[in-house]
Amino acid sequence: MTDPRAFNEPFLPLFEGQELVITDPRGRKLPSYIKDHRQRLRERFLTGGGQAMPDYELLELLLFRALPRCDVKPVARRLLEEFGDFARVLSAPKDRLMQVRGVGDAVILELKITEAATHRMARSKVMKKPVISSWDAVLDYCHTTMSHLETEQFRVLYLDRKNVLIADEEQARGTVDHVPVYPREVVKRALELNASALILVHNHPSGDPTPSDADIAMTGRIQEAAEVLGLSLHDHLIIGKSRELSFRGAGYL
Repeated sequence: MTDPRAFNEPFLPLFEGQELVITDPRGRKLPSYIKDHRQRLRERFLTGGGQAMPDYELLELLLFRALPRCDVKPVARRLLEEFGDFARVLSAPKDRLMQVRGVGDAVILELKITEAATHRMARSKVMKKPVISSWDAVLDYCHTTMSHLETEQFRVLYLDRKNVLIADEEQARGTVDHVPVYPREVVKRALELNASALILVHNHPSGDPTPSDADIAMTGRIQEAAEVLGLSLHDHLIIGKSRELSFRGAGYL
């Protein structure tokens, strides 16, 4: 019997009486274990949640919706081989995702909806809350949104007089090892928001959060600009793959 994994095109449905029959593009019937496999994965997820499921199975669950009539294992495998893990698949750029065989608009839509949902959930735990009492949630949010990016991103967290987070804004995106930052724009935005303090955040795609000389110099320029206007620079966080570096904790501020 033909192994359905030999085909990359979606399978086609035919009806024999009241029974739905899955076929390959050539009209040949395929084994029912694809449907059984999907049902088993769904039941395992509903029963035990996703914590114990490996990356490839979680990815399969997402792909079920985008590719309803084919074996998604090869597509999941290629995505993980290309990007490394589940989180990096979600955060991968659309143009790179499209280069993976079997990935089209439907797959990208499912991945990007899931990515947006995870970011929104993490953000809801920190917005409009005092940063001091929710510091772990702030770090979790920064890691969720930035640790898996392939290029550098620079964000600013703006705080009010009570250190409540009132805005989180992306200021710039750069290359794999550089992001352009303009201190004047950072402090100008703080004044527009009536903020009293700032926390700078950027990621290192290399995974190593050790600050470069450019990172240290840029932080110093923003601190000087902020002090002139009576703003406080609380910290600068560099987000790595699995850990972060705090400028204040490391003695740079």
